[in-house]
Amino acid sequence: MLILYLVEALLRDPLHELGNRGVYLGVPRGVQSGSDGNRAAPGVFRRDHAGRFREQGYTIVRSVFTPGEVDELAAAIDRIYARAIGHKDDTPKDPGHPDVRFRTVEDPRSGRICRIATWPAYLDPVLARVRIDRRMLAILEPLIGPSLKQITSQLHWKPAGAERVEFGFHQDIRFRRPLAAYRNAERSFVQTAIAVDPHRRESGAIRLYPKSHRLGDLGLGGEGPVLDQALTEKDLAKRGLDPSALVDIELDPGDVALWGLFTVHGSGVNRADHDRRVYINGYVTAADCDLGTWAFRDGRPCPL
Repeated sequence: MLILYLVEALLRDPLHELGNRGVYLGVPRGVQSGSDGNRAAPGVFRRDHAGRFREQGYTIVRSVFTPGEVDELAAAIDRIYARAIGHKDDTPKDPGHPDVRFRTVEDPRSGRICRIATWPAYLDPVLARVRIDRRMLAILEPLIGPSLKQITSQLHWKPAGAERVEFGFHQDIRFRRPLAAYRNAERSFVQTAIAVDPHRRESGAIRLYPKSHRLGDLGLGGEGPVLDQALTEKDLAKRGLDPSALVDIELDPGDVALWGLFTVHGSGVNRADHDRRVYINGYVTAADCDLGTWAFRDGRPCPL
């Protein structure tokens, strides 16, 4: 009877299949289907996340991770932050993992803060497990297939009240170098963001320009790092984009946001009374990229 029940559950909702650590049936609220950000009613599952991603350049899948799993993820992120905060800016933590780096800055209001950790999964088993969770594959496979490499893995922090936490408007294609190593970039890459805290406009949620993935490389952000630039709508207006079309990617803990390499986005300061933490992982169709670390081969998770 248990086997029959699990099979029926998987047929009802393949986004909430068997996880890496046993059975997970989830309590999903569905996939966002409207640009207004309305949520599906409990138990109502929409199957249009792939279509919405292709149409709008982004989408949101709700309640992918349970509250208990989010708590576990939050504890792992806090462990990384504690390790990062004592290190100099952009210094590798572990000589055996040269991709592990911390970006720390002196904030005028909060003192020394860590903004970004790259490839933290090398340092924590919880983060390593989440990057290849089968639910992530279930979300990604309809978009970019079952054999995926991972190009980015980052933690982002926006401590409550901190000032130096903005990301100017940009497209992630600016970071994919050399360009020759990324083929079919407009349709082979998906960036994912797992919310650990509530993401609202007041807490520095991602602001995103729908359908901008169709506009090609707009050259936003200039020459300097986008994390050193203020979020200003003037940058959009200079390129003929109407700032009134922007949407706020509002997430609850456990939600997963997705966007493409050419989707225009940025984020502001955190005016809320809580931190804003997010776990970002970017995946690419393996056959379309010469770089990266394997995440899934023919649907099978590839541990680090």
